[in-house]
Amino acid sequence: MPIADLRQEYTRGGLVESAVAVEPIAQFRTWFDQAVSAGIHEPNAMTLATCPPGGAPSARIVLLKGVDERGFTFFTNYESRKGRELAANQLASLVFFWVDLERQIRIEGTVEQVSDAESDEYHASRPRGSQLGAWTSWQSEVIPGREILEARLVELTARFGDGPIPRPAHWGGFRLLPTVLEFWQGRPSRLHDRLRYRKTESGWVLERLSP
Repeated sequence: MPIADLRQEYTRGGLVESAVAVEPIAQFRTWFDQAVSAGIHEPNAMTLATCPPGGAPSARIVLLKGVDERGFTFFTNYESRKGRELAANQLASLVFFWVDLERQIRIEGTVEQVSDAESDEYHASRPRGSQLGAWTSWQSEVIPGREILEARLVELTARFGDGPIPRPAHWGGFRLLPTVLEFWQGRPSRLHDRLRYRKTESGWVLERLSP
């Protein structure tokens, strides 16, 4: 089948201003809880888009690990491509797409590093293999072969033994502080519902966008 002939008609529901929360984080939590209840696979998977000053944008999937009134938290290697780009340009965006619910959330804002205490707490909660992985990988760097990683993992496993694995200084969290959140609900005939929360000096403004 030609790619252009792939189509999906969206019919699961609508999105009206009277049915959403006053605050966008509350609305996000409602939709996220519904995605979890619906059995969406990895509902916390999100596209993170970054861009260095004057450079080309890049995007990848990362996992949301926390949300509160401040914003959306994820963890990574600070020396990876996304880490370097976020250090140079704090503007970033996130996208959640839950196809089974015919829903999408777009989030724009600025990022900040979380505190060392927050990064330490999350690192300590990770499976031991993931803790070792944070030490093992030179994320985004060119390496001659996978055997380099496997040898380094053996070395680090022996080094730490059965003891605790501290968080490497080059690994930790970022928090995106949102200024825009757009909630998208698929509708028939491509006349989708799009409600956007936009942060202003006086608070959040709710707007409807044309599909």
